[in-house]
Amino acid sequence: MRVFNFAAGPATLPLEVLEQAREELTDWRGCGMSVMEISHRSKAFVSVAEEAESLLRELMGIPDSYRVLFLQGGATGQFAAVPLNLTRPDSVVDYINTGSWSKKAIAEAKQYCRVNIAADEAESKYTTVPDPAALKLTPGAAYVHYTPNETIGGVEFPYVPDTGDVPLVADMSSTILSRPIDVTKFGVIYAGAQKNIGPSGLCVVIVREDLLGRVRPETPSILNYTAMAKDGSMLNTPPTFAWYIAGLVFKWIKAQGGLAAMAERNRVKAEMLYRAIDESGFYRNPVAKNCRSWMNVPFTLARPELDKKFLEEAEAAGLTNLAGHRSVGGMRASIYNAMPPEGVDALIAFMREFERRYG
Repeated sequence: MRVFNFAAGPATLPLEVLEQAREELTDWRGCGMSVMEISHRSKAFVSVAEEAESLLRELMGIPDSYRVLFLQGGATGQFAAVPLNLTRPDSVVDYINTGSWSKKAIAEAKQYCRVNIAADEAESKYTTVPDPAALKLTPGAAYVHYTPNETIGGVEFPYVPDTGDVPLVADMSSTILSRPIDVTKFGVIYAGAQKNIGPSGLCVVIVREDLLGRVRPETPSILNYTAMAKDGSMLNTPPTFAWYIAGLVFKWIKAQGGLAAMAERNRVKAEMLYRAIDESGFYRNPVAKNCRSWMNVPFTLARPELDKKFLEEAEAAGLTNLAGHRSVGGMRASIYNAMPPEGVDALIAFMREFERRYG
């Protein structure tokens, strides 16, 4: 029996995608082999790779002046790859700190260049994002980095920072493909696949071409944007199965109506869940209302001693992976693209019944 999986990542995938992959698993396109067994340099797989990139470009409106890379190492690998590709040891870079993943990116960048913290939301316990006017940006910085959505804390930027001529770098792991964005506002976008793209093990990087060629000589080749762009992301053997599944997910999103349709679907799901939390005296969301995430909704119970019972009963009801991150506790419902509205309906109904019995 399929459950409603609210995991933050690896996250739920569209059922239609899983069913197609199952049908093709042992004999892909009549070749007598799985897509996992064919050479990444074969014409057959190159067609898979090219189609996936073409679909992603179409969905996101990625201009020809950007390169799309399908890499390994997840978003965490990009914490080092970004400064290695865009800086020199004496470069200054700006980072906006809004939570756990921002902190990790900052710690990695400090190994390679000089980091200025343009804003730090620690005072609010990372339940807010900075006002645009409060950003202390460095003139001539090599880049400005931010995390549009903090998966653990459930904080999301309602705006794109204006960095002028300084390249803006975004870790979009939790928000990519959830709504339309203007790619031209960014120098680099990177995203781990395991939330809105496909299985873990793949990272998509979208980099503006004029930022290529700046790579530092000590950069490992698999983190080198210029080398990877030159070799079509196949400098080494790529995660072929994850790339194939990503292509199926892109097709699925297109079939749903594209990113405008995804945005409406995700907005409605999030509003329903936040409304249920706000109207309750039993549940609470700690995030400021102007920066609540569409994708990751943390909430606490009025009686923390009931947390274990809530999780046990939710799982028995087919609502899984609702435990909050170990660093913050409470609950967290991740409602990415593939989470159907029916899943959110079921969660809300369970929460109301649980409150009736224990509130």
